[in-house]
Amino acid sequence: MKRLVLTVLATCLLVSAAGAGELQEDLQARRGRVKEALSPETLFIQFSAPVRVYSKDVDYEYRQDSDMLYLTGIDQEGTILVMMPGNRTRTELLFVQGPDPRAEHRQGHLLTKDEAREASGIQEVHLLSEFEPFLKAIMNRRPWGGRGRRDVEEFAALFDALWEGRARLALVFGTRPTPDEDLPPVYAFAEKMRQRLVGATVQDVSPVVWGLRQVKTPYEQAILRKSGKISSDAHRAAMRAARPGRYEYEVEAALEQVYLENGAWGWSYPSIVGSGPNATILHYSRSRRLMKDGDLLLIDAAANFEGLTVDITRSWPANGRFSPEQADLWRLVLAAQEAGMKAAVPGNLTLDVEKAVAAVIKDGLLERGLITDVDSEQFRTWYTHGVCHWIGMDVHDAGGRLRPATGARDDLRHRARPLHPGGRPRAAPRDAREPCLRRGGAAGCREVRGNRSAGQGLLPAHRGRPGVALGHRAPDRRGDRDVHGEIAHGVARLTRLRPPTYRRQPHETTEEPHARRCF
Repeated sequence: MKRLVLTVLATCLLVSAAGAGELQEDLQARRGRVKEALSPETLFIQFSAPVRVYSKDVDYEYRQDSDMLYLTGIDQEGTILVMMPGNRTRTELLFVQGPDPRAEHRQGHLLTKDEAREASGIQEVHLLSEFEPFLKAIMNRRPWGGRGRRDVEEFAALFDALWEGRARLALVFGTRPTPDEDLPPVYAFAEKMRQRLVGATVQDVSPVVWGLRQVKTPYEQAILRKSGKISSDAHRAAMRAARPGRYEYEVEAALEQVYLENGAWGWSYPSIVGSGPNATILHYSRSRRLMKDGDLLLIDAAANFEGLTVDITRSWPANGRFSPEQADLWRLVLAAQEAGMKAAVPGNLTLDVEKAVAAVIKDGLLERGLITDVDSEQFRTWYTHGVCHWIGMDVHDAGGRLRPATGARDDLRHRARPLHPGGRPRAAPRDAREPCLRRGGAAGCREVRGNRSAGQGLLPAHRGRPGVALGHRAPDRRGDRDVHGEIAHGVARLTRLRPPTYRRQPHETTEEPHARRCF
């Protein structure tokens, strides 16, 4: 028995080491591709994310900067990555916080240099306190870390470029802030370096790093599949937990429990669990409503597993039964989803996916009497957003707003980006935010199964009264007292994942065959 336990333990350690080695190899390859895209006279610097204050002396749980995580795998504040592609051997330097017993007593273990080296695959690791002396040496064109002729030759490409005024300081600036927003710390650092690093110009290399992040490596694809599996299992657990008489937060708890049980870091974005009228709010986050019979429940949620995330949204009836109107509009959403999936092939633009989905939605809305012209923007009354964005380190991942090769903005932003193998758009199509129609109330479509009058009095989103997301219809004599905005603005806010089968609770029954398979 003892021998068996030791054998199992040894096997687990070997598997863990093999997985870790695979990550380090992938991290080295990512940094290698960045260095290949930079000129030899470049000094690349990447900072970790700062700690964010939640309230007073309580911080948010730390979230590493996605670009730092992508290039180093280090999930710790106070980390700086330096790359100098023109150096002969010392092309990568990593700076990490030094030992601090008091900080570690309060916040937990800090990586040693050896641990940071093992985690990142970067061989030259220094303490954070050495970063300022390093910069001072570079600004004065002095070799850092030695005084011999060999050290001078090591930095020759960068120092010659500084002397001749053609060196570059490469930083990832990210999305530009508006004039009213505070400047991120990287802007302040860039301004200081403009005054001190004479002979260098500042270069934004967001297009380089983000362009590489957009195309997932085989390792990243495997992690994304695992992340998607955990997220899918969590949605299924939420389906089993949902029923009339329960609160949205009970379903959210069942959902997020699955994340932690399967080793995910937590959610990758705050879970959206909205029932009834709350399902029409794009970023609803309160999760406090009591679900009622006849509600549709929408969940938009995904796990953060090893720093990567997918994006899944599902809508289903809380009682396990679609009403005829709900089922009819759900089928329209499904048809649009399938059209988008067919259009999401290498060589097509994300714009082609948008067009394929919108065409189905327009025809469906016209057939149901909700619009009168498919060639106009009338459908935007009910369909208020697009269906494409990229996934990866962030739920709205890099690679959409800038062209990776040049940094020039697309005429149609990310919707004009071509699809290619390895890219991971949440695009084909987006997610299923079906209409939330209450049984016996507003039908949600003027010509669905004879309900021509049901949609009378509905208002588009921009005309609704304050606090009403989409449409309002006055209470009628059938007892409908709660139909605020229950026509979803997202008739085709879809997902590229095939809908799962919804398993009803044992006490649930249905009269309609189609309700046996909600998804």
